[in-house]
Amino acid sequence: MSVKYLFVDMNSFFASVEQQEHPEYRNKPVAVVPLDTDTTCCIAVSHEAKKFGIKTGTRVGDAKQMCRGIIIIPASPKIYIEKHHEIHKAVESILPVTAVLSVDEMVCRLWGDHATVERATEVAKAVKRAIIRDAGECMTCSVGIAPNRLLAKVAADMKKPDGLTVIRREELPERLHVLELNDFPGIGHRMERRLNNSGVTSTKQLTSLSEGDLSRIWGSRLLGGSWFQRLRGADVPESPTRRRSIGHSRVLEPSFRNPKDAREILIRLLHKAAARLRHVGYYAGSVSLSVSYLEKFRWSDGYRVEPCRDTLTLIQHFSSLWERRADGTPKKVGLVLGDLIHARNVTNSLFGNGSQLGELANAMDQANEVFGRYAVYFGGMHGKGEAVNTRIAFGVIPDTKFADC
Repeated sequence: MSVKYLFVDMNSFFASVEQQEHPEYRNKPVAVVPLDTDTTCCIAVSHEAKKFGIKTGTRVGDAKQMCRGIIIIPASPKIYIEKHHEIHKAVESILPVTAVLSVDEMVCRLWGDHATVERATEVAKAVKRAIIRDAGECMTCSVGIAPNRLLAKVAADMKKPDGLTVIRREELPERLHVLELNDFPGIGHRMERRLNNSGVTSTKQLTSLSEGDLSRIWGSRLLGGSWFQRLRGADVPESPTRRRSIGHSRVLEPSFRNPKDAREILIRLLHKAAARLRHVGYYAGSVSLSVSYLEKFRWSDGYRVEPCRDTLTLIQHFSSLWERRADGTPKKVGLVLGDLIHARNVTNSLFGNGSQLGELANAMDQANEVFGRYAVYFGGMHGKGEAVNTRIAFGVIPDTKFADC
């Protein structure tokens, strides 16, 4: 029986990169963190740390209590991005990558004789060897092979670390019955609660539902039909995605938890977001700002704007939102440039000011590309460089030119 997809999922990616780059960390419990403070959370932990019950999202202070010898390492995004590209190149040396799904995940379509289970298994082993060869001995991955992308990812998650799992179509849906509902990508807390409210508490029950039942629960004939087919191994085409927003957020270090420093850090985050916006060729159609407070509450606000992407105009919008914020001690700030519009769909203003500000922003981008990040910037962000060093969301692989460290 043939299979169609091979899914590569790197194991404990950020922590594994640190162990690869620093031999003294190998075989030791390691946690990668956004800030070197006990109040933040681990964003990645090594296999050794997981044995102590530490996982992504564990508070750093708690992790230190759970494992006295844990090594806490502030993240090095630029190195992770470079390692991602090494891994991508290694996989490509064996077979073409169909899609990069996150900084530590990619999927390959299997064609021809590669689509047999026997040959696909050989290819998977070759991929694992190529990654070790090109990216280093610590860079292990789990590979899933299945008739569609959804089940290939599920298969990759079934055996970690360094696993290789094949799901054959003739085994379905019974092979899936050992899984929990939230083991499936796309079934998060809300969807699981909706399934539970409909009497579905196990994967066996999920796979026994009719296409109509699934459509009713998902609230969409398209989604319900897609899930019904995929759970039985059908290769349903993926829905096209569209970029909708660009955002940045940062938990403030204790010394920056005051309105003045918080605003300066926010302005620097805005510089990064605006530069990314121009880099990908979009304009923002809305802006929003959020602030979380030490007093245990969160404030947010936003509004629609005339399509724009120059930094100065965006600073003016966010300054207006900042003035509306609630009183309190800021702990975290975040911003989102939303309702993105591709540049080809934006009509230039009849007045010249927007064009001049756009030219200024482009000139700043060019200078920063030549002389280094933040060689040219507006004064409101001065002195807050280290406070907003690049963080990597797993679903986004930033260009190295947007990585600060």
